[in-house]
Amino acid sequence: MSIFDLAAGLPPASAGPGAVCSRKACRAQASWQLLWNNPKIHPPERRKTWLACAEHRGWLEDYLQTRGLWKETIPMPAAPTTGPMEHER
Repeated sequence: MSIFDLAAGLPPASAGPGAVCSRKACRAQASWQLLWNNPKIHPPERRKTWLACAEHRGWLEDYLQTRGLWKETIPMPAAPTTGPMEHER
């Protein structure tokens, strides 16, 4: 997320449902979480998260792996389901 995203009113990348891929200029729905840390500045247990759509998952993983930062990739949690709306009962 950048200052320009904030000004445009875009949700932060970690906003859950509706979360957007972290690849520059991509606005696709994220379906993967790429967990990483920089061992030079983060403690070993710390995990930072980038979000990825199906198209950019490989590119983002490769970017992190090449730099020795990638830890694991996990699917985005499923959106919570709700019961029927009051008027549907």
